[in-house]
Amino acid sequence: MLEYFPFDPSYTNLNHGSYGSLPRPVLEYCKALDAEAESNPDRWIRQTYLPLLTNVRTRLASLIGAKPDECVMVANASTGVSTVLRNIVWKTGDIIVAFSTTYYTVLSTAQYISDFAPNPTMSKIALELPTTRAAVLSQFRTHLQSLPRKPGQQVIAIIDGMASVPGLWLPWQELVAICKEFSVLSLVDAAHLIGQETNLRLNEVDPDFWVSNCHKWLYAKRSAAVLYVPKRNQHLIKSSFPTSGAYLSPGNGNSTNFVQQFDFTATIDFVPFLSVAAALDFRTWLGGEDKINAYCRDLAKRGGKRLAEILGTTAHVISTEEDGMALNMVNVRVPLDVPPTAAAATQAKIYKRMFAPESGTFTMVWYIADHDTPGWWTRASAQIWNDISDFEKLGEVLLRVCAEVKMELEAEKAKL
Repeated sequence: MLEYFPFDPSYTNLNHGSYGSLPRPVLEYCKALDAEAESNPDRWIRQTYLPLLTNVRTRLASLIGAKPDECVMVANASTGVSTVLRNIVWKTGDIIVAFSTTYYTVLSTAQYISDFAPNPTMSKIALELPTTRAAVLSQFRTHLQSLPRKPGQQVIAIIDGMASVPGLWLPWQELVAICKEFSVLSLVDAAHLIGQETNLRLNEVDPDFWVSNCHKWLYAKRSAAVLYVPKRNQHLIKSSFPTSGAYLSPGNGNSTNFVQQFDFTATIDFVPFLSVAAALDFRTWLGGEDKINAYCRDLAKRGGKRLAEILGTTAHVISTEEDGMALNMVNVRVPLDVPPTAAAATQAKIYKRMFAPESGTFTMVWYIADHDTPGWWTRASAQIWNDISDFEKLGEVLLRVCAEVKMELEAEKAKL
């Protein structure tokens, strides 16, 4: 499969989860669309792209178990979350709930909304690590029960479909059900889910809002995401972001035109959105969602074990396989003993070495403080072009990098 992706021959990609990777057939489709668009921009924007976009929305709706007119395209998951949060008419006393593992730009958006009048309250759940699916559900329920509630109050919970760091597949469907019990709106940041979690059934699970990146695990061109809003909630999304020329001012009997607003918000590059069609074709050619993810999931399990063996950290886990919190990403402890007070500087030293040409690979490395055994971890993504030897290469690189960073830190300490 490696020949189907345009990577530098000297680079081993084990960090697909961060930005996605574009297959050559999808890249060629995008080049053809670009050429067509530039041959006649007026015709392309005014006539050509919209039927293609409608086709993409229809195919995505089928994939995630939704209706086409409940799905629109946005730039990325963060944009989708921001669109929802900025459309809510907030009141004093409203609450925004989020996890400590929620993606940092999403947390920043929630904090920004909380910082300005009418100042809805931010309420963060500190996810206790190591954890299990049952523990996450219990912690979430307890947190919602503890919130001060009053009549007319709005509470919206931002739910990680899959936490990015560490890479943990959370029981988002059950979390959505708990939200319904407590009359809490559910906003699922499913950035990593489409293309990684099979058998999505949004119309059955019925979250209030759900958004997932198509440029990550689905193989679309960067950047593209699908925002799902069930019809019952589309009146809450009064404006796209930015506001479209199709915007309808409330009142005067105007009904919602949810899809139309997102069809054209401004002049942008529509090719990433349209590339989803070629990505879905490529995945069908590969054998479909189940086949792709069966390979990736098995490799993540075996690759994570091999990486931990090389690093000598097999005894340290964030969650167990039996808990069902892993998909195609694996978290492995890194043998680096550096206190959290030096975390930012240490991470910079690690990345500087991993980005060096001789490294030939890269994965995220970060410090987890709220763990029963605090320390440094890395997250590796398993993909169809990877095999066990790639995880072995990563292990060798991380061992060398850790040794070099320790020497540098010791030298700096000796100078003090």
